[in-house]
Amino acid sequence: MKLGLLYSRIRKDEKLLLSELRDRGHEVEKLDVRDLRFGLTAESGTAAAAAADCDLILDRCLATSRSLYAGKFFAHYGVPVVNSPETAEVCANKVKNSLALDAAGVPTPATEVAFTSDAALEAVESFGYPCVIKPVVGSWGRLMAKIDSRNAAEAILEHKETLGHYEHKVFYVQEFVDKPGRDIRVVACDGEPVAAMTRSSEHWLTNAATGGEPRPFELDDEAERLVREASAAVGGGLLGVDLMEMKDGGYTVHEVNHTVEFKALDGAVDVDVPAAVVDWLELTAEAASGDGVTAPA
Repeated sequence: MKLGLLYSRIRKDEKLLLSELRDRGHEVEKLDVRDLRFGLTAESGTAAAAAADCDLILDRCLATSRSLYAGKFFAHYGVPVVNSPETAEVCANKVKNSLALDAAGVPTPATEVAFTSDAALEAVESFGYPCVIKPVVGSWGRLMAKIDSRNAAEAILEHKETLGHYEHKVFYVQEFVDKPGRDIRVVACDGEPVAAMTRSSEHWLTNAATGGEPRPFELDDEAERLVREASAAVGGGLLGVDLMEMKDGGYTVHEVNHTVEFKALDGAVDVDVPAAVVDWLELTAEAASGDGVTAPA
C-alpha cells in the first residue's frame, strides 16, 4: 500500500502511525497541505500529481478548513480519502453533527440554535442554569462556556456577537449534562470500537486537551451499539466517538470527531491503537482499489 499522509504538523499521533506503516513495509507520501496547490483538474496545481499513485489519502490536517477543502479536491481527482469529505463536513460542524445524531435516533444532549443574542438568551433561559454554549466549529474545548447565571449569559453572548467571524453569530446552546466527573472517548473504525477510555477531571471540561486524566474503559453492549450507530450517522470512517454517562443510566453521545487524536488512548489501554488503525487502513485501501476510480481529465 502507498498511503498519502495529508498533514500540517506531524504530532505524536502521526508519528505512531508512520512508525507502524513503515514497520509493515508500506510506502508513505507525506503531503504537507501548506505546500500544495489544488487545481480543478488533475493537470493543474500540484496536489493531484503528488497523490496520483497513492492508494489512499489519510487526512490528518489540524485546520478544519484545510481538511474540508483538501478532501473535496482529492475526492474530485479520484483518490480515496479517509475520512471522506462528507463525513468530515458533518463532524466538523456541531450543528450538522447534532442533526445527524438526532436523525439517526442516537441519544444526544438537547440543543437549540439561535442567530441573535436575544434569541440565544431565550434559549439559555429555557434550559436554565447551568447550560453550555459552544462554537459551531472548534476543538479541544476552546471557546466553550458553562453558563451559571443570566449575567454571565449576557456577557458571553455580547462578546460572541462582537467577534468578527459569522460563525460566532450562530449561537449553539446545549443542556448541561451532569456527568460523573468524566466522559468516554472511543476510537472506532467504521463503527467497530478499537479501544475506549474515560477522561476524568474536577473541571466540567474533561477532555484530554484540557487536562482530563485518561483511564481504560470497558464498553458495555449499549455503549458499543451507540458507537456503531453514531459512526453510521456521520458516514463512517476513523472516528472518535464521545459519550457521557447519564445519572439515571445509559449514555448520551455529545460529539463525533473526524480527525481523532489517539495518543492519550494508546498510552492508557493495552490495545495497540496505531496497529489497529493501520489494519483498517489496509482493508480500506484494498477495498478502494477495486472501485476503478480514475482522476478527472
